[in-house]
Amino acid sequence: MDHQPKFFENLSGTGKAIGVLTSGGDAQGMNAAVRAVVRMGIYVKAKVYFVYEGYQGMVDGGDNIVEVSWESVSSILQVGGTVIGSARCKSFRTREGRLQAAYNLVQRGITNLCVIGGDGSLTGANLFREEWSGLLEELAQKGKIDEEAVKKYAYLNIVGMVGSIDNDFCGTDMTIGTDSALHRIIEVVDAIMTTAQSHQRTFVLEVMGRHCGYLALVSALACGADWVFIPEYPPEEGWEDSMCVKLSENRARKKRLNIIIVAEGAIDCHNKPITSEKVKDLVVQRLGFDTRVTILGHVQRGGTPSAFDRILASRMGVEAVLALLEATPATPACVVSLSGNQAVRLPLMECVQMTQEVQKAMDEGRFVEAVRLRGRSFENNLNTYKLLSHKKPDAELPKDLSLTFQRSKNSGFFLTNFNVAVLNVGAPAAGMNAAVRAAVRVGITEGHKMFAVIDGFEGFARGKIKEISWGDVGGWTGQGGSILGTKRTLPAKYLEKIADQMRTNNINALMVIGGFEAYESCLQLQEARSRFEEFCVPICVLPATISNNVPGTDFSIGADTALNAIVETCDRIKQSASGTKRRVFIIETMGGYCGYLANMGALAAGADAAYIFEEQFDIRELQANVEHLTEKMKTSIQRGLVLRNENCNENYTTDFIYQLYSEEGKGVFDCRKNVLGHMQQGGAPSPFDRNFGTKISAKAMQWISKKLKETYRKGKVFANTDDSVCLLGMRRRNLVFQPVAELKTETDFVHRIPKEQWWLKLRPLMKILAKYKTSYDVSDSGQLEHVAMHSPKEAETGAI
Repeated sequence: MDHQPKFFENLSGTGKAIGVLTSGGDAQGMNAAVRAVVRMGIYVKAKVYFVYEGYQGMVDGGDNIVEVSWESVSSILQVGGTVIGSARCKSFRTREGRLQAAYNLVQRGITNLCVIGGDGSLTGANLFREEWSGLLEELAQKGKIDEEAVKKYAYLNIVGMVGSIDNDFCGTDMTIGTDSALHRIIEVVDAIMTTAQSHQRTFVLEVMGRHCGYLALVSALACGADWVFIPEYPPEEGWEDSMCVKLSENRARKKRLNIIIVAEGAIDCHNKPITSEKVKDLVVQRLGFDTRVTILGHVQRGGTPSAFDRILASRMGVEAVLALLEATPATPACVVSLSGNQAVRLPLMECVQMTQEVQKAMDEGRFVEAVRLRGRSFENNLNTYKLLSHKKPDAELPKDLSLTFQRSKNSGFFLTNFNVAVLNVGAPAAGMNAAVRAAVRVGITEGHKMFAVIDGFEGFARGKIKEISWGDVGGWTGQGGSILGTKRTLPAKYLEKIADQMRTNNINALMVIGGFEAYESCLQLQEARSRFEEFCVPICVLPATISNNVPGTDFSIGADTALNAIVETCDRIKQSASGTKRRVFIIETMGGYCGYLANMGALAAGADAAYIFEEQFDIRELQANVEHLTEKMKTSIQRGLVLRNENCNENYTTDFIYQLYSEEGKGVFDCRKNVLGHMQQGGAPSPFDRNFGTKISAKAMQWISKKLKETYRKGKVFANTDDSVCLLGMRRRNLVFQPVAELKTETDFVHRIPKEQWWLKLRPLMKILAKYKTSYDVSDSGQLEHVAMHSPKEAETGAI
């Protein structure tokens, strides 16, 4: 349903004061959230205060509560931890402490608090809010404040943002800091794998997560670990034997290393701890393998925040200020969080209660319930890991195609195993290999014979196709590029040869992993069905391109890795510019006509402007940007960063913009330019891309199996309906299979982009945080939702 856009200009912060504090354990990305709250608060003309050292600073008052300016949060976006400090505070747990904190806030007129922390910090904030009017009355009775102040500051608004690397807070898919912690873990795992391989060692890695196994589970999924121990899903009785059998089987398959990941809070089914030392001793005693333990510890909390965390925290910070502006005395304390790709507001105490329910379920040994309470995303991760890590014995797999029949619900029979081919099409994208691995392993588990096509449709036409086994794809998740090889060639000119190869190899289904070319290829195959019956098979497209320009999905495999490469480079360039002073850098990003990388890179790197094809610009806008930078050079922030998408305008090229800025900025600033080029396509895939690729590929393979069973008639597969050629994409909060034929109306084929792109809504956010006046549509904000309990069925159909 179309809605009338609602713009936040109607929300004024005049006369309001907002306090921002970080509490509990630190997490990368907290600074990005603080920066967004400060700048959005100042933008809407509210006063914004730092509360240093969390609740301790609020109780101590004095210099711990300071009004801040726009420039106060410059250069903190890329810094890990929290620049305003965080401390555990015993005094805030007492009423006397909270009374003192209330006094310190009233003295400065602060009645809006933005709290960034975990469930303990947010529970404390909610109690403070509930007691607020009583605290003010007590202060008035003691003569510390007058009755007018009691009336004027009658109620306190609280908005929370969850900053926790453990991702242990129910109601949000990702907490601030989780993605960055995964980056640290995966960097270590990738490094350990090379040394473990050299010496044929087993490594036991202990990661954080006292009460939540998210980091352990997702890192195990992202590196293809042999075994994982998490508190929510203890191993069954006799796990010691099962694990040792699995490790020795892997060695027998010529695998030179084993990786075991243990969450620090891991337990067995009797609630007894499983420590990394215990696991190591077991492996040494039973198998005699050379085994080492690595405890990652606080490394996981450190380092610079990832692009994902910076964007998440910036979105949450802006949303938090909007929530405070819209709050009334009746509004419950809320948390702003992420569901799929959607920013949502949820009642704080509902989330806290559900988080506590998980712990209660674990304490009482209700582990299935604990996993369900963690949410759809967690449950999906666990199911996918179980599917990919343990190869069923051949005796348990459906047997030879010609012998195995199963009775279907509609009577009649269908075959369970078929030949399925996997290929990469288009430019390489990090995460493609993880997707191929998942497809191969799930396909084998489903009883199919899996075939790998080398070099895309060009290789297909030349017969470069071979059977691929479970072991062949071991260790693929962490490798960048495309191991199968990929070409941009579309199938149109090779249709006859491809049909021949499909007939020769008896291919019953195709999984095509790639970018816009993959989508176009499948449209061509579908259109050729009337001439070649061989293409009347289930076909699934998985979007994999750094450009993120495929219709039907909000995210593509590879885009997150490219974004991190861009942001990392921008951080270095900003550092260089800060040293030389009065310097502006023009950076060109890839993406074809799609401005996703330029826009999101600008938001994550704190750039001053981003030129993209989707938002046309003229010489007047270029002039305004130069003037804006000229003004900026008069402040203490004497550097500039401008991103330009490679195809944003055929005349306003990178060279042109560089020359214009150099000329117009003469005497005020000098200019440099940097074309990032193919470095954006390379590198090891980010944790997000590994997991996104793995999970959507596993889901797609299950869809292919279902379609094969539905379309098997009279001894062969025949699928010629539109819904047998689908693209699996993430739309807002869910993974959705969409017929490629239906996506044609949503596609601009000339410029190879979708006609509507969700991230354009975030464009004003980038401008606001760079101090430009703009309009920001907040139609999607402002609705307080409830924490939804989901059924086990939803985990199969829902979010990633």
